[in-house]
Amino acid sequence: MGIKAFFKKAFNDMKESTKAQHEVDKANFAAAKAEAKATWEEAKMPPSQRQAKMQEEREAQIAAANERKAAAEARIDAAKEKEKEKEKHKQNFNISVV
Repeated sequence: MGIKAFFKKAFNDMKESTKAQHEVDKANFAAAKAEAKATWEEAKMPPSQRQAKMQEEREAQIAAANERKAAAEARIDAAKEKEKEKEKHKQNFNISVV
């Protein structure tokens, strides 16, 4: 491959990469714009409606935290069970050796 072909391929690759990044940037800009509009619309809510929405969000966060806590407790219990099995096996081995 000659120098000319190398640079032609390199510039074409850069051009395609730039187009793809531009699409990503446009999508991110549209998302940020929509989020800003949503925030603006939420700011115009009556206080009671805003408080209800915030309470729903807090309840969702509490539920998610409780799920994470339950999963962690299950992992702890599994680790303890594994440790008990190890200890039981170790004791059985020691008894059979003696």
